[in-house]
Amino acid sequence: MKILEINKVLSNQVRINILHWLKTPELHFPKQLNVPDFRDGVCVCHIQEKAGLSQSTVSHYLSMMNKVNLIILTRHGKWTYYKRNEESIKDYIEYLRKEL
Repeated sequence: MKILEINKVLSNQVRINILHWLKTPELHFPKQLNVPDFRDGVCVCHIQEKAGLSQSTVSHYLSMMNKVNLIILTRHGKWTYYKRNEESIKDYIEYLRKEL
């Protein structure tokens, strides 16, 4: 487990917010036009809009989160969608519970 890398990613409030928003995307994001539901995640454009940050900053944050397996990306044509990696998040929490 990449515990130090995950902790580094989680040391930023916006990245924590993104994980929170992705937990229940139907409550935090508008209906998406290119996909019928949130099964494959949320379009990066909606995450950027909600975060209120530049596209490059949000893309960097999402890349960091993807590298440590906190989120999963799916592409539909030119659009990229992100969702939480629930299994990895569960493993991280369990690791903390056992080791700390």
